Amino acid sequence: MREPYREILVVDLLGGIGDLVMLLPVVHGLALRNPGASLRVLTHEPGAALLRGDPAVTRVLTPRHDGAGAEREAVADALAARRPDLAVTTTRYDGIPDLLAASGARCVTDLWRRPPPDEPVGERYLRILLAEGLLRPEDVRARPAVRLTSAEIAEGETTLARHLPAGTPPLIPAGTARPPIVLITDAGMDVKRWPSERWCRLAALLARRGHPLLTPDAPPKRGAVRAIFGPEVAVLPRCGLRGLAACFAAVARRGGVVVGGDTGPLRLAAAAGAATVGLFGPTWAARYGIADSPGPRDDLPDGMEAVDLQGLASCPHRRPTAITEQPCWWTAGCPLSPDGPACMADISVASVARAVTRLCAVSPSHPPAPASPHPARDG
Repeated sequence: MREPYREILVVDLLGGIGDLVMLLPVVHGLALRNPGASLRVLTHEPGAALLRGDPAVTRVLTPRHDGAGAEREAVADALAARRPDLAVTTTRYDGIPDLLAASGARCVTDLWRRPPPDEPVGERYLRILLAEGLLRPEDVRARPAVRLTSAEIAEGETTLARHLPAGTPPLIPAGTARPPIVLITDAGMDVKRWPSERWCRLAALLARRGHPLLTPDAPPKRGAVRAIFGPEVAVLPRCGLRGLAACFAAVARRGGVVVGGDTGPLRLAAAAGAATVGLFGPTWAARYGIADSPGPRDDLPDGMEAVDLQGLASCPHRRPTAITEQPCWWTAGCPLSPDGPACMADISVASVARAVTRLCAVSPSHPPAPASPHPARDG
């Protein structure tokens, strides 16, 4: 076995919360295989908050400004402050791979390498690092996990309980009550949005079945049409990403389900231990889905911890390994429909409701997400 690396720099400047969540098994695997190493992660806000309480991470770095060249400057600053022995990056723009390679560190600067269309992104990362000799075979089965403190878990329980109907028990015994459902209606891009009227119909259907319903509060995206729910849907307060993860962990403890599009918050819910229903349209679920993530969970049978619904699987314009080159990606202008993305409209309310029912039937309740066994090493 090689000697452990002492200074590790992980760079993820893709910008999305979901992108960072998919990289968490890499961060945790490198920390595990290099005990005692100083492991720094350079990423964007607000996702950086997910790592500030993580005992695997020595320090979290972020770009100093949001202007042109900010990401390259941040990489240069990180290298100048402390030269790594090992550098791993998901980020390939603005000459960042060359900048890392010039530092003299052992570098893995391409975690993509001509991916097949049916290999999940997170698993792709892990398999490449395994081939590089940086991880072990058992690491490839790791799943994204947000490490919460005991205090955060307790606060999540308190927040959720405050917004559930009066009398809802903290743990739901089988057959006595319906578990809570969280509806994540927003998405970072218009092309990933499920029609707002579908959300309203789903909420009405689930409410009739007796499920307590919640939705996260979030600032509206420019131009987005938000679902307007009635009083049957409680709004969780804005509490930061770690606070939201703690609320998702509390939902998981009650056997609940989180429903949303291919967005960072849905991945965060899965990383906090919640069962999820993912609504995939322009992105290919076999590559970006949560149900296809590597490794089973102990608390649910294989394949039952998440259901990914793929809209319009036969779309001739979808490019699973080059999604940004799809004609719809940046504008949400669908070549197949003048009314918006046909792939998202292809996902029916009935299919989502069936998926929720399927997941709720698996287990009446789950234990809370484990607290971090160590204090944060640095902010």
